Amino acid sequence: MVCGEPAARGRDLCIPCHIALPWQGPACRRCALPLPQPGECGHCLQSPPPLGEVHAVFDYAFPVDRLLPRLKFHRDFAAGRVLTQCMADRMAALPLPDAVIPIPLHRARLRGRGYDQALELARPLARALGIPLLEHALARRKTTRAQSRLDANARQRNLRDAFHVDAKRPLPAHVVLVDDVMTTGATLHAAARVLHQAGVQRIDGWVCARVA
Repeated sequence: MVCGEPAARGRDLCIPCHIALPWQGPACRRCALPLPQPGECGHCLQSPPPLGEVHAVFDYAFPVDRLLPRLKFHRDFAAGRVLTQCMADRMAALPLPDAVIPIPLHRARLRGRGYDQALELARPLARALGIPLLEHALARRKTTRAQSRLDANARQRNLRDAFHVDAKRPLPAHVVLVDDVMTTGATLHAAARVLHQAGVQRIDGWVCARVA
């Protein structure tokens, strides 16, 4: 998948490439920002986020910064399979939630792209860990501009009232939101606030990669 050499059994990466992936080291437990040692960063201590914990498998660096766009924009589901396998390996050691909820695309963007990259990560991840997947519990009810083109304040404004929870679907006490990349956390935080309002007691975030 990365270097073209024969892959390890059951993987689409050779062993040296797997070892050399940018696995995240010590990080803030509330926002997954890399730190010299585990703990909480100053920003999360001053302004606690609506997520209990956030765990990222990788720093957003080569080759993950190539594999994720291949999944997100080019239908490269083999790249997604590699990343999901790594996520499952890492997340299996964490306290498991009652359910997994992928960050949804708006239906207009879903029609254009044809698939939801967060769902493509969350579905096999939930299956591998034996966790229920609540695919339709959270909906994006308005179109938003691409977050990657906005600064931190604009990202928050962009996502105001963006998510909606189906009141007819009962939600468990502890859920995990799954997304591909976390930058400022605005998307995860907006979704978490809506789920808290719907009665979910604990919401964590699992992302494939964290932008430092």
